[in-house]
Amino acid sequence: MEYTHEPVLLQECLDGLDIRPDGVYVDGTLGRAGHSLEIVRRLTTGRLIAIDRDGAALDAAPARLEGHMDKVTLVRGNFGDLPVILADLRVDAVDGMLFDFGVSSPQLDDGSRGFSYLQDAPLDMRMDQSAPLTAWEVVNGWSQEGLKRILWQYGEERYSGQIAAAIVRERERAPIDTTGQLSELIRSVMPAKARREKQHPAKRSFQAIRIAVNDELGEVERLLDGVLDALDAGGRLAIISFHSLEDRLVKTAFGDWARGCTCPPDFPVCVCGKTPKVRLIGKRPITAGDEELDRNPRARSARLRVAEKL
Repeated sequence: MEYTHEPVLLQECLDGLDIRPDGVYVDGTLGRAGHSLEIVRRLTTGRLIAIDRDGAALDAAPARLEGHMDKVTLVRGNFGDLPVILADLRVDAVDGMLFDFGVSSPQLDDGSRGFSYLQDAPLDMRMDQSAPLTAWEVVNGWSQEGLKRILWQYGEERYSGQIAAAIVRERERAPIDTTGQLSELIRSVMPAKARREKQHPAKRSFQAIRIAVNDELGEVERLLDGVLDALDAGGRLAIISFHSLEDRLVKTAFGDWARGCTCPPDFPVCVCGKTPKVRLIGKRPITAGDEELDRNPRARSARLRVAEKL
């Protein structure tokens, strides 16, 4: 299948990374290499380390990065394991890193991957297809309370209780095997006013299950725990989030790094000795403009934050 792919906030990412031709950079979410291609085009003697957990993304990369592969190192892995990945490559620190937490367009568009509520396919939703946990196990094996929790916490689904109860009732009769079955079940228990909303009734639930299957928030937390140590002084970190929970984690980490001192506000002098670790590039997240939204509506919820290590 041939895919089209529109890298989100591309120019804003390139500006934020402030790429040096001889630098070493990480694209921790390779996807279909839209960002990677533009990074590596700006390198001369530099190197790009491109990481992805999806084998299909790595298989497609040589064709997408044709003519530049002599400057690219491909790694199959999770960005949460960044310190280990760089240690295995004998890389002490890099000059810039980009992470795009969104599901790539090919993953969404390939109905067989089970990410879409608009196409009927086996319940999968794994970004890494060698991982053991699938959406089928979540939907058919997790408790009603567990389902309700993730639908509310990860999807902010206000009908999480009704949906979780309906899933349990249905699977007692027969397993829920496909995205089409699940999507229709969710739609059927929604009140009429919810079914008339602009977004699909199953959108929030599918998002929540996908996040659970791939431990997306856990991976973000692991990344933020070690990412600064992997960045050289003066290096830039650029992160694109699509979900409020992800963006909240990034915003909090960036704020803590930029603030430094953790003493209570009423202390007359600092006694903790902590100093800022980064300089924030812009006070607010960068979002897509009207022109990009016309080309790529999927960019609507993207939030880019950039920081420079001091």
